Amino acid sequence: MATAFRNFKMVGYVIYGRGSLHQLDAILAPNRKNSAPMIFLVDHFFKDHTLCNRIPLRDRDELIFADVTYEPKTTQVDSLALQLKEKYGTISGIIGIGGGSTLDLAKAVSLMMNNPGSSADYQGWDLVKQPGVYKVGIPTLSGTGAEVSRTTVLTGPTRKLGMNSDFTPFDQIVLDPELTQNAPANQRFYTGMDCYIHCIESLEGTFLNEFSKSYGEKALDLCRKVFVESNEWTTTSDDQLMMASYAGGMSIAYSQVGVAHAVSYGLSYLLGTKHGIGNCIVMNHLEEYYPAGVKEFKYMVEKNGISIPTGICAGLSEDDFTKMMDVSLGMKPLWENALGPNWQEIMTREKLRTLYEKL
Repeated sequence: MATAFRNFKMVGYVIYGRGSLHQLDAILAPNRKNSAPMIFLVDHFFKDHTLCNRIPLRDRDELIFADVTYEPKTTQVDSLALQLKEKYGTISGIIGIGGGSTLDLAKAVSLMMNNPGSSADYQGWDLVKQPGVYKVGIPTLSGTGAEVSRTTVLTGPTRKLGMNSDFTPFDQIVLDPELTQNAPANQRFYTGMDCYIHCIESLEGTFLNEFSKSYGEKALDLCRKVFVESNEWTTTSDDQLMMASYAGGMSIAYSQVGVAHAVSYGLSYLLGTKHGIGNCIVMNHLEEYYPAGVKEFKYMVEKNGISIPTGICAGLSEDDFTKMMDVSLGMKPLWENALGPNWQEIMTREKLRTLYEKL
């Protein structure tokens, strides 16, 4: 019997370069449908920021500031989609401008403009049946890989899980390193480490293949240039980390992430821990699974003067631990990539509980 190889959907168009944002108006023009507006969903961090003056609003277009204090919830997605349907009926497209949470929110709202029910109905793999409206991703932070991934990670009523589908990737992404140059140092580090951890988990996973390996190795090399070799942050660092994010996202597209992400999802679901910080909190305790990666990670933390939170699970109830473990153990592809097909024999509930108690 012939092997069934995965045939996955990638981003439709990519533009890269400093100042490439100025071409957005021309990019959007052929995708406008009569009087249906383009919706610009912008990270609330940029409210009253000069970036907003560079957004090419036309006719009925609308700029909406997305509150991403917490990572996207299915209720937030459903509310935004309903608001747009009631106001406009249909829209030409949605443009997400911001970090990973804003990009995920934009992807999810795009899908829910054309799919019935709640976004919670589509948390899982290949449950989305209809393409969304035209969507563009413009990252202002580098590391999450949300600009290239086929998922949009959402916290739902019972779990934190993405809408993983061939309809999820952006139709267009604009990679302009100028947009990341004023990111806060801590935030830049946490999202950068999300990329680094992507690489470690992909390159040491059981799903590894030459496709994911080629992207993962390059992304890892770029992360090391930024966080290990460089002694100061420069425009080159912004360029390198933006491409590390892209390559890291491509690496896991044809493989998977692993233990850090699986455990981090539980933290995010229960405590609202931001994804990048959550990954760092978990990675700090994963010597058993990624010894070399954790050693290098700790070096980067120290070199860059970053403080990783500790004790975040202290005082949690038995019910809290149960919820976190249920969410984490529900990430079966991640665990299988990390530990192999017999992962449940290795990562028992007792062992996972012990790991959470360390965080």
